[in-house]
Amino acid sequence: MSGTATGRVTSADGTSIVFDRSGAGPVIILVHGAFTGRAHPILSDVAAALAPWFTVFNYDRRGRGGSEDTQPYAVEREVEDLTALVEIAGGSVMVFGGSSGAGLALQAAARYPAISKLAVWEPPYHVDDSAPRLSHDFAARLDALVRMGRRADAVELFMVEAAGASTEAVTAMRLQPSWAEAEAVAHTLAYEAAVMGPGNALPAERLTAITQPALVLTGGNSPAWMTNAGRAVAGTIPGAVHRVLDGQAHNVSPQALAPELLEFFNT
Repeated sequence: MSGTATGRVTSADGTSIVFDRSGAGPVIILVHGAFTGRAHPILSDVAAALAPWFTVFNYDRRGRGGSEDTQPYAVEREVEDLTALVEIAGGSVMVFGGSSGAGLALQAAARYPAISKLAVWEPPYHVDDSAPRLSHDFAARLDALVRMGRRADAVELFMVEAAGASTEAVTAMRLQPSWAEAEAVAHTLAYEAAVMGPGNALPAERLTAITQPALVLTGGNSPAWMTNAGRAVAGTIPGAVHRVLDGQAHNVSPQALAPELLEFFNT
């Protein structure tokens, strides 16, 4: 296994996207979700687990970590960021996306056959009444709070309305050292909402356009609405497989996730 090298790729609009490249073999690109980046333990540990068999690109989405954040934001620009990575990786890749990063990966796979396989972890679509209710202007509300300098309030809004956390739980989170890290990426929460679309509605027409082999994973300890969303995504993508990882919640253990990805991407 080769070591990890950090590099940059320039997206179509000129935005510089930073990535870590490790391993050797067929290429897998990892796409993170909200409040995370390439340095997050889940992503970095999964990259290390895959690297003995694959070349792994683990990148910071725009506006996060070492990547730039050209304005105005548009979901299409994020898809272009991913396709820029596909191009420097050699033009044929497999992709893993987690949470809202799964939503981004699904959009890219529907458009680009260069993505040969796709695995996703708990794409947070709202497919029934058990899911949190999100207003259609959720992204605009998040963006407005950040523009007013109310970054903490934007984080709380996202945690309560999108993640289903209680206000009491968020009050406790505000006292933790990690809260400062959450505030630091508050401006990207509107991006996550935009990726998932108004109300996090299932984009059935887009998903039916995915023809690549797809694996949808959810956690046995996650809220029922996330399992229902995973089942709906797998049921909409032709031929997709849905698996539940027993004992896992949304903040999945890399040790539970990596074997599933190894099995899927190796077949």
